[in-house]
Amino acid sequence: MTKVLVVDDSEVDRRLIGGLLEQQPDCQVLYAADGIEALDRMKQTAADVIVTDLRMPRMDGLELVKAVRRGHPGVPVVLITAHGSEMLAVEALKQGAAGYVPKIHVGDKLLETVQDVLAMARADRNYERLIHSLQKSEFTFLLELENDPVLIDPLIELVKQTVGRIRLCDFTGQLRIGVALKAALLNAILRGNLEISREQMEAARQKRIDLVAQRRSQPPYRDRRVYVDVNVSRERARFIIRDEGPGFDVSSLPDLMDSTVGERQAGRGLSLMLTFMDEVTFNEVGNQVTMVKYRDAVAAGVAPTPAGVGGR
Repeated sequence: MTKVLVVDDSEVDRRLIGGLLEQQPDCQVLYAADGIEALDRMKQTAADVIVTDLRMPRMDGLELVKAVRRGHPGVPVVLITAHGSEMLAVEALKQGAAGYVPKIHVGDKLLETVQDVLAMARADRNYERLIHSLQKSEFTFLLELENDPVLIDPLIELVKQTVGRIRLCDFTGQLRIGVALKAALLNAILRGNLEISREQMEAARQKRIDLVAQRRSQPPYRDRRVYVDVNVSRERARFIIRDEGPGFDVSSLPDLMDSTVGERQAGRGLSLMLTFMDEVTFNEVGNQVTMVKYRDAVAAGVAPTPAGVGGR
């Protein structure tokens, strides 16, 4: 039975979010009105994942994220953010939150986000002893990865196991790398090779059309591949992801350090990549992204390099 702790000072919103989660089989929803009550509930019954509002009295979502990472490092936290709180959400992600969902998209994004976070948190550890002995791992995926999103999770799992066993980062850091990598791979497949915009995807979903399956069977989309190069050592992990789509105008990338720029301008995937990785750069064509994550401050005892974005 999966236990989800929903934290929100609004009883109406708590019940709305809880009702969405309870649509899933084997899901037990627990409730708390703020961060302090949530920590008390965690002492009584450990949750598998926490879904929390960002703005709350006594202890808000940002403070809760910090407290959970200290006291319950194996429990991921998903934030619910309102309009105008994008920069606070980014700060919470930097402090250890595993993901976030804008309040206006709770109905269609919450379940998917919680399921993704739980899947990564409950990763299979069958080869833990082997990976534990690694000092350095270098492996390249040049398998002409097909444009099928189901191939993403196994790749992410391998990466998470590798960076975790060589102690590049802690549990939360592994989740964050997985989230950023999944965002980059989905962008390469959906936006790059299949050239499906967010608006097209939403319109197709409303009409119950499987647009991904359609594009995968049509030229020129069906012949395109995604190439993934992963290089991991004890000091840093580097991910190079290239698609065969037309790319985009790299000069149009927004400066996410500007507090007036939010997810709607930048895109949720890019926001997560920039927040969770220390370096994010694109080639001039815009069909290749390179992401670098340095050894986590928790593991190395030093401050991480600030995130940045640019072309190369």
